[in-house]
Amino acid sequence: MDDFASQIYSQVHQIPHGKVATYGDIAKFAGYPGYARQVGRLMATLPEGSKLPWHRVINAKGMISLSGNDLQRQRERLLQEGIEVAESGRLRLAKYRWDGR
Repeated sequence: MDDFASQIYSQVHQIPHGKVATYGDIAKFAGYPGYARQVGRLMATLPEGSKLPWHRVINAKGMISLSGNDLQRQRERLLQEGIEVAESGRLRLAKYRWDGR
C-alpha cells in the first residue's frame, strides 16, 4: 500500500460513529488538500466487506455520491448510526460533519 492510501485510510478510520466527512475533508486532514477526487477513487476500490467506515465519507454538497443500490446501502448504514439522510442521499453537513479532531 502506498503512503497516500495509508494516510487516507487512517483518516477515514478516525471518523467517529454518527459523523461524516467529505472527500475533501479527508484529503485535507491527511495532508493532501485538493485531492478529493483521488480520495473518492480510493474509496471506490475498497473490497466488499471492508472494515473501514467508508459509508461516513460523502461529497462536499452533503450528499452520498453513489446511486441505486449502492446509495441505499450507504444511506442505511448512516441511518443506523443516527444520521438523518433523505431518500435522495442528502444530509445536513452542518449537523453531522466531523472536524477532524
